[in-house]
Amino acid sequence: MDEFGCQTGTLHRAEGEWLHLVSKAGIPDFLLDKISKIPFGKGIAGVAAETKAPIELCNLQEDLGGVAKEEARKTGVSGSLAVPILDADGKVLGTLGVGKVEPYDFSDTEKKRLAEIGEEFLTLF
Repeated sequence: MDEFGCQTGTLHRAEGEWLHLVSKAGIPDFLLDKISKIPFGKGIAGVAAETKAPIELCNLQEDLGGVAKEEARKTGVSGSLAVPILDADGKVLGTLGVGKVEPYDFSDTEKKRLAEIGEEFLTLF
């Protein structure tokens, strides 16, 4: 998180078509029920898992595309990024996400770096 200047972070492990929370930082306790189990295709992490591509929101607080869950706005995060963690065959093993309190556009370099960090977590799966 520090490398990206972010205040929140999540790591989810894929089990079937669901993402299960493995680790979190900066996430309020009252949201844990909402993010502990996420279906593929729902929310930022779920869409990253479903599409096997990074999902970014410059301002989660004003997301008009419907990607962010309503509960996600309660984190106070604006700029957010979730990347899938894939094995060598392209199977989704999980997702890694970070968030900033201010609106922010993550660069392609930052997206690539977060995916690299996600790959380092492969040993957990």
